Amino acid sequence: MKRATIRQIRHDFSTVLNWVEDGEQVEVSKRGKIVALITAPPAPKAVRPRKRPDFAARLKRIYGNTALSGNIIVEERDSRPY
Repeated sequence: MKRATIRQIRHDFSTVLNWVEDGEQVEVSKRGKIVALITAPPAPKAVRPRKRPDFAARLKRIYGNTALSGNIIVEERDSRPY
C-alpha cells in the first residue's frame, strides 16, 4: 500500500493515479493522519447471455401442426367488401 500526502496529490496527481491504475491502494494523509483511501473500482462481472424464449415451440404448442399459409390474411381482406 502506497502513501501520499495532500500536497503530493495536489502537485503530482498523475503519479498517484498511475499507482492506482497499477492496482495499488493509496492512503492519503493530512498532517500525519489518514483521511482517505484511493482504490481502483472492482472489475465488472461477466454478463451472462439472456435465454431467449423458443417462439417456434410456443406456436406449435398453441396451434399444433396446423400449417397456415402466409396469404390467409390477404385473402380474407380481399374477400370482404368494404
